Amino acid sequence: MSSSAVEPGAKLAERFRLEDRVHESGGATLWKAIDEVLARPVAVHTFDPDFPRLNEVVSAARVASRLTDPRLTQVFDATEDDGHSYVVSEWVSGETLTDMITAGPLEPERAAALVAEAAEALAHAHEAGLAHLCLTPEHLVWTAGSTVKLLGLGIDAVLMDVTSEEPDRADTEGLGRLLYAGLTGHWPGDEDLGLPPAPVDDGHFCTPRQVTAGVPGYLDTITCRALLPEAKRALTPFTTPAELAEALSSVPRPTPMPVPMTPMPQVAASRSEGLETSASQRPAPPPIQRVQQHRPPPSTGGGVLGKVAMTAVVLLVMAAVGLGAWTLGRSIGNAGTPTAGVTATPTPTTAVATREVKPQSVSGFDPLGDGEERADLALNAVDGKPSTDWHTQSYASADFGRLKEGVGLLLDLGQSVPIKQVTVDFGGESSGGTVELRAGDSSELNSLSVIHKFTDAAGKKTFNADSPQKGRYLLVWFTKLPTYQGKFRGTVLDVKVLATK
Repeated sequence: MSSSAVEPGAKLAERFRLEDRVHESGGATLWKAIDEVLARPVAVHTFDPDFPRLNEVVSAARVASRLTDPRLTQVFDATEDDGHSYVVSEWVSGETLTDMITAGPLEPERAAALVAEAAEALAHAHEAGLAHLCLTPEHLVWTAGSTVKLLGLGIDAVLMDVTSEEPDRADTEGLGRLLYAGLTGHWPGDEDLGLPPAPVDDGHFCTPRQVTAGVPGYLDTITCRALLPEAKRALTPFTTPAELAEALSSVPRPTPMPVPMTPMPQVAASRSEGLETSASQRPAPPPIQRVQQHRPPPSTGGGVLGKVAMTAVVLLVMAAVGLGAWTLGRSIGNAGTPTAGVTATPTPTTAVATREVKPQSVSGFDPLGDGEERADLALNAVDGKPSTDWHTQSYASADFGRLKEGVGLLLDLGQSVPIKQVTVDFGGESSGGTVELRAGDSSELNSLSVIHKFTDAAGKKTFNADSPQKGRYLLVWFTKLPTYQGKFRGTVLDVKVLATK
């Protein structure tokens, strides 16, 4: 059965019934079909008898079928036969990246999280020797089941007759284009994909931060290292999807949107499954159990005792009032008369009263670099939740790769306050490092005075000032990074500031 002879309703392998012709080009046709055995939609590629790369596309599909990453489209069947060749794969429903950015760029972390998932999946494919080479926003899908899917691995490159002598670098640049598109809503490529083209300056694409305000500096740098190395000449470009995946590994991953509960429709399964159900056979819902509150029974006795007790209380109150009046009269009568032999009792000292100061704002602070350090995560350090954190980028050495002398977290307390105590929770996954606490009324680094030093940025640390240190700004300043998973990274789970009242 050749592709040219295939019509809707045709069945392949006595199982896959073709329903809708989705796309046709170059002797290959994509169909939406039904797997009648498993009763699910599938995607089917059929081919003309003279399709020139039939062996290559079937071979690529078979390699893809052995990959286990759920973010890659699953291939179910690939058959090469005279007049009867096809590839059957997963039918994916959802929003493509093109759909998501039609109205404008995504939230930066959302865009980065989607591409991070794709980069990890593609790194897995490259380990098996399979590249994509045709990455566009249409290939990245946020599915109806709230997961990421990367479409067309291996197969699309053969269908479009695309090859590369450097497949690792080609796919890394492709992922960089997807990240650029998500951050800016523009496409940094020559293809007409229905998106605004990325603006160009001096013959090169502008960086994401030049196109869209609010793109974090670290994501701008990652995008440039993947796609625009000429924009960051001092940094080494990424050459593999694995390197890009590692750079994006700390980005919070996309989470499903909450779905309101709706009544489940009645499903009539086939008789062969033995699950056919009718309305009369459905079990009735269990009765609602109502919890009754147990109340003490009303008192049936003790009335006389209650009256006696009340009388006694009234008499005691009257006696106390009389004694107080007599004592007051004596003290008034003796006013002005010196009292001999009375020694004043010293007033006991009390602890200094403090109050917690909530920061007006908080930001990642990198005055010696690009101005900010993971500013998108800064609020996590003051939300009171141990499950969230602010952290620096990961560096190759404790001294920031000799790129700068420090980075930190800057808290604006809203006004100058006498800082009495600072507690910083650095978490338990790091060790080592050096951190300074700085305070002052200016946010300039050199204007902030060092009020304390922590020599180990691990666990929860507390600084108590002998005399309160006044300042509007408090800086948690890493001068040496602790170790973290084979690299170096500073982490702050929570900061709490107490000031004297």
